[in-house]
Amino acid sequence: MSLLPLIPALTLGLGGMVLLVFGVLAKRDTTNICTGIAILLLAFAAASSFAAPDGLLFGGLLKISLFTRYADMLVMLGAAAALLLALDYNRREAIARFEFPILVVFAVLGMLVMISANDLMSLYVGFELQSLSLYICAATARDSLRSTEAGLKYFVLGALASGLLIYGISLVYGFAGTTNFTALAGILQAAPGAGTVIGLVFVLVGLAFKISAAPFHMWTPDVYEGAPTPVTALFGTAPKVAAMALLLSVMAGPFGHLVGQWQALVEILSVLSMGIGVLGAIGQNNIKRLMAYSSIAHMGYALMGLAARTEAGLQATLIYLAIYTIMSFGAFACIIAMRRAGRAVEGIADLAGLASEKPTVALALAIFMWAMAGIPPLSGFFGKMYVFAAAIGAGLDTLAVIGVITSCMAAYFYLRVIKVMYFDTGVPGFDKPAPAVRFVMSCAAIATCAFVFIPGPLVAAADAAARALAG
Repeated sequence: MSLLPLIPALTLGLGGMVLLVFGVLAKRDTTNICTGIAILLLAFAAASSFAAPDGLLFGGLLKISLFTRYADMLVMLGAAAALLLALDYNRREAIARFEFPILVVFAVLGMLVMISANDLMSLYVGFELQSLSLYICAATARDSLRSTEAGLKYFVLGALASGLLIYGISLVYGFAGTTNFTALAGILQAAPGAGTVIGLVFVLVGLAFKISAAPFHMWTPDVYEGAPTPVTALFGTAPKVAAMALLLSVMAGPFGHLVGQWQALVEILSVLSMGIGVLGAIGQNNIKRLMAYSSIAHMGYALMGLAARTEAGLQATLIYLAIYTIMSFGAFACIIAMRRAGRAVEGIADLAGLASEKPTVALALAIFMWAMAGIPPLSGFFGKMYVFAAAIGAGLDTLAVIGVITSCMAAYFYLRVIKVMYFDTGVPGFDKPAPAVRFVMSCAAIATCAFVFIPGPLVAAADAAARALAG
C-alpha cells in the first residue's frame, strides 16, 4: 500500500505528538511556537493531499477522492484561521497554553478520518477523535465559569449524540451484517429492512447534532457564547464542514438507495433549522449568540442541497459550505477585534461608533453581515442562489420558498448590526486589532467580495467533488 494517501494524516498525527512532547519538556512558554508549527502542519497536510492518489485504504476503511480533498481543504482552512485568531486573543485573556494548537491538530485529524470514512467503524473513530479534542477546547478558559459551563454542556450533549450515532451503527450492522459502505450500498439496494431504516434515522440524528441542525441545536447558543471566541470560530467552521461532508458521504453513498426514507427527514431538518435559526437570532443582544443562531440557519440552507439528492444539489451544498466557512471566520475575526481597554466586548450595542473609530473593521463586518444576509453581489447571495436553484430543480419548490422567506427575515438582524455600527453613537476607545486578526479579516473580506468576479475555481472544484461523490 502506498504511503502517499496517508501523508496528511501522518503529518498531523505524528506532528501533534512531537509538539506535545516539545511543549511538555520545554522550560518556557511555547504557545506561539506550537501555534506556528501547527499552522505549518496544516499547510503541509493540505499541500500533500493533492499528491495523494484516489483509492481505498486499509481494506476499504478509508476512501480518498476529489470529494475528500475538497472537504479536507475547507476543514484545514477553518482550523488555520482559528489558530491565527487565537494568537493574540488567548494571550490577552491569559489562557495562552501550548496544548490548544495541539488539540486543534488532533481535532482536524479526526475530521479528516470522518471525511474519508468508507466504513461505519472508521466513521465513528474519526467522530470521537474530533469530539474529544473539541470538548477540551470549549473549556480551555478553565478559570471562566462560562467556558467551563460551555465545555460541560458540549460534552454532555455531544456524548448523547455519540450514543445515538453508535446505536444507529449497531442497528445497521445487526440488520445488514456489514459496516462497509460499498457492501451496505449493495445490500440496501436489494432489500432494506425496517431495522436498517431505523438505524439510518439514528445515524442521521447523531450527525445532525454535530452540524447543530434544529431540533438538535440546543447546545449551540450557550457553547458559542461561553467558549473563548477563537474556539467559537473553530466550532463555526471546521467541525461543521466535516460533519456536513460526512452526512453527504453517508446519505449519497451507502444509504443513497434509501432516499425515499430519508429525504423527507432532511427536508424537515432544513425547514426547522432555517426557521428556528432565524427566529432565535432576532431577539439576541450578544453577537456570539446571534452567530450561533445564524449558523443553525445556514446549516438549514446547506441541507437543501442534500434534500435535493441530485448532483447539482451536492455541488450547491459544497459551494455553500466553502462560502459559509469564509464568511464565518471573517465575522469572528471582527468579533475578536471588538475590544475596549484590553477587554473583550460581545454586546451588539457595544458596536456603536465602530464605523467612525475603526472604519476598516466596521466595513469588514458589514461585508460579512451583508453576505450572510444573501445580499448581492457578495458571495453569500450566490451560495443561497445555488441551493435554491438545486431545490427547485429537484421539485422542492416549497422548500425553496421557505428558504427565500427565512433569508428575507434574517436580513433584519444582520442589517441591525450594520445600523448599530454606522448610525448609533457609542463610547470611544476601541483597541487596535492584532496583525493576525487583521490578516484573517482582510483575506476573508476580499474573498467574500471577489467571488462575483472569479467564481470559476470554486464552482469547478465543487462540481468535481460532487461528481466524485455521486459516482
